Order: sequence, then structure tokens, then C-alpha cells
Amino acid sequence: MNKLLWGTLIGALAIGSADADACTNLIAAKGATTDGSVMMTYSADSHNLYGFLHHSAAAKHAKGETRKIFEWDTNKPLGEIPEVAETYNVIGNMNEHQVVIGESTWGGREELADTTGQAVMDYGSLIYVALERSRTAREAIDVMTDLVARHGYASGGESFTIADKNEVWVMEMIAKGAEKGAVWIAVRIPDNAITGHANEPRIRKVNLKDKENVRYSKDMISFARKRGYFSGKDEDFSFADAYGEHDPSTRRGCDARVWSYFRRFNKDADKYFAWVNADSNEPMPLYIVPDRKVSLAEMQESMRDLFEGTPYEMTSDVGAGPYHVPYRWRPMEYEVDGKKYCMERAIATQQTGWSFVSQSRDWLPDPVGGVLWFGTDDTNTSVYMPIYCGVTEVPAELAEGDINTLSLDANFWVNNIVANQAYNRYDQMIPDIRKVQGSLEGGFQKSRPEVEASLQGIVASGDMDAYRKAVNAEAAKVAKEATDAYRTLAGYLFVKCMDGNVKKTDADGNFIKSEYGMPVYPTFPGYDKKYYENIVKESGDHFLIK
Repeated sequence: MNKLLWGTLIGALAIGSADADACTNLIAAKGATTDGSVMMTYSADSHNLYGFLHHSAAAKHAKGETRKIFEWDTNKPLGEIPEVAETYNVIGNMNEHQVVIGESTWGGREELADTTGQAVMDYGSLIYVALERSRTAREAIDVMTDLVARHGYASGGESFTIADKNEVWVMEMIAKGAEKGAVWIAVRIPDNAITGHANEPRIRKVNLKDKENVRYSKDMISFARKRGYFSGKDEDFSFADAYGEHDPSTRRGCDARVWSYFRRFNKDADKYFAWVNADSNEPMPLYIVPDRKVSLAEMQESMRDLFEGTPYEMTSDVGAGPYHVPYRWRPMEYEVDGKKYCMERAIATQQTGWSFVSQSRDWLPDPVGGVLWFGTDDTNTSVYMPIYCGVTEVPAELAEGDINTLSLDANFWVNNIVANQAYNRYDQMIPDIRKVQGSLEGGFQKSRPEVEASLQGIVASGDMDAYRKAVNAEAAKVAKEATDAYRTLAGYLFVKCMDGNVKKTDADGNFIKSEYGMPVYPTFPGYDKKYYENIVKESGDHFLIK
């Protein structure tokens, strides 16, 4: 297993933290999706994260064999744990049995950081070890909680999404300071519901007697009482409020992302804006029932959310500039005249290393039913490529790389070149990006029935070598197609918008030439009206033509 940075840095996750990295998980249970698949999303957002596709091969292990654990955020050796007899194939964050795990970090109470000096399991290692050892979501919960009980928990407060082809769970966990292990709670999301988490603990009051849908560590409440975090009745216990710390900045920077997802699918979800905007202390619920079922394309679109149509909309305020850029550079909090202000933090963000939308489907055999729609860099501008759970060879374009070494053959780098050009001239470039992005994703989705019919036939024949050859070839094909297209797009955008101008194109995007074969003169789009008004407001008659 690769030991480079994969998750978000532990630490302060308030909107004002200059070092804050923040991941987003969106979730739709099988009864809430148009095709009956269990879907979840995950964006690994870190300013220092190279986007590539992880792979851990299935293997058999001898008795007494051990597995080394390295902290995912730092590559620091943490120790070793006993290996199990058999481990499963893992590609990205999905294994061969359609189990998928994502996370978002919230840190929590600083005094609960492990001080035993013996904790071995950090949150990133928990994810990938569990994927190697689990056939279902419930098994994954057992594996993860047993690992921290046996070997200690080396991370801070964390929310995990744990899904399989039948169900999806949200589990929250935090260490116990000078005591070994962790306290945790896991809640099964109803089949007709959607939910999400984004660097805020969200499990509050639940029915602790519902053993089928709620699981928790035996000392979850007693430990909170001992530490002075809770003093009420057991039935009123809130994990999020006992072990997490909430303030207006974390609500706006974290829960707002979940709210923006909710409001896409439920007409009444706007009422939860009062919570995220700190106008009310009535928390947003853990999950809601959508007004309509959610499609794969809508889950992908949700990962590109930039607060469109909300009071936090990012393309029209003064920070968007003359090209209506929906991005804000760090730090995210600033001070003017002794008052603190913030930048918005949307789901789509520039520092994403990689992301995915997963589908786990119970009506298909596992090798066909599990597909990870994987993308690198900013979710808003990247392309989601279908990677089946049985893939055993990482495409060259999605292989491991280095954040400090440019490669024009890497999907991560060509996506960054496209995105970073758009960050400067957003409204002029995003239409061309959408055309290429939409064409690629539309083509990948349209071809799935034919591809999967072929894969089902191969699996039914029992020839798993042929299956692996087929899914590896398919992954290589889509990765090359997406990377080649974006390399071309990067050059096209540079040429079209060179020197602040915009070259004229026909309906197909081809540059127009005169009847004599010469390039026609470009347009001068200049700036928007607000930009000019601000110049006059700031400088008065300095630029006035007399």
C-alpha cells in the first residue's frame, strides 16, 4: 500500500485556519437513487496532495506475517499489526466486494489526542486496512473498531462513510487522550435517505436501543461523563456535541456544504440555512428524505457545488472579480477594523487531490456492480472516469506522482493546467471546459450498458483472468481518453484567451479565419461593469477623460 499523504491534515478545521484541509462526503442510500445503487462521494482536499489511484492487490498471508502501518498524513512509521490470512483487492477506496469507505476530519477536543505514545492505527490506515479485510460495511465497522481497541487510535475526531451494495453507515470516532483506543458511534442511514458530512461531527441524539441500526463503543457515554462533556440522560446523548466543538465559522465552512447538497433534492431544506448561518442553534438533521431520487450524474454535479442559488453564491460578490471566479485563496479568514470576516468554502475547491463518486449495486455480480467514478484535482473541472472494483493495474495516467514534478502525461497535471487557467478567466473559459467535460462523462456513462453486459458474460463464464484483463483495459482506455482530451483542452484555452483577448470561434469551437486564410481579429472582453464602477469609486476623477 502506498504510504504518501492521502487524507486531510489533522488539526484545526475551522474556516479561519490557514492550514485547514477539508474533505466532503455526500451519500445516497439505495432507495434514494434512480437506479437502486448505493452511492457515496469523497473529495480528498489538501494543498499538498498529489491525485493518483491507489491499488492494493489481493493476497494470501502466512501465519505470523505482520503489516507495517505508516501515518497517512506524514508517512511516520507507527508500528506493525498482525496480518490476516487473506486480503482483498482494493482500487481507490473500493474493494472487490463493493465495500467503499471515505472520511472527513473534524479534530474535536484537543485534550483527547492520543498521549499513550503507543497508538498504531491512524484514520487513513483504518480505511485501507478495513477495505483489505471486509466483505460488507458491517464487517468494515467491526474491523476498524477492533483495530483501534487492540492497537490504539493515532488520529483526532473523524467521520467515516462506510458503504456496501446493500447499505451505508456513518461512523464517528475520536481518541481518548491518555487511555488506549477510541470512543465511537455508527448509524445506518435509512434506505430512502441522503446525508453527508464535511469536517463536522453530525451524529446527535439517536435511538441507542436500535441495535440493528445504531452501534457504539460501550464507554461512549460513560467516558463523556467522566471527562465532564455530558451530564444528562443517556437517551439525550449527542456524540457530536460531547466530543466536537461547534462555532459559527465551522458551521459555515463545514455544515454549509452538506446543506447545499440537501437543498438540491428537498424543497424544505432551505430552513436549515439558519443553522449553518448561525441564526439558530437548532441543528440540521443527520439525514433527510429527498423529494426525488438522485441520479449518478446529479451526484457528480453535487460534487461541483459552488453554492449556486444560495446566499453564499460565489460568482457575484466582490471577491469574484471581473471574471466571476467562484474560488477564494487561503487564508479563509481575515480581519478589518478589528472584525473577523470569512471566505466561503464550497464543495468544489482548488486544493482537491482526487475525488470519486462510487456505485455499489446489489443486482450485479460484485466484479461488475462496484464502480468508482474517479477524478483528479478540482471536482468542478475534472472528469469522472469509471474504474471497476476488480481493476488490478493502475492506468499510467493515474499512477503515483509528485506534487512538485510536472508531467504532461499525468491526468492530475493536465487537469491542473486547465483549472488554473480558468481560475483567472473563469466566465470566459468554463463554457469550453463544460463542453469537453460533459462529452467525456456523457460518453463514459452511455457506454456502460454495453461494457457491463460484456463483463457480466465474462464473469458468468468463470474466466476471472479474462475479466481482469478486460477491466484493466477499460480503465486504461478511459484514463487515456480523458487525459489526452484535457491536454488538448489546456492548449486550446491558452491559445483562445491569450493576452487578455478572446479569439473568435465557430459553433464547433474552431478558430475563425478570414477569406484569405488569416486569423480574424480577436474580441476584447475587458472587465465587467462592477469592476469599472469600483475603479471610479476608489480613484475618483484620477482616470477621468477631460
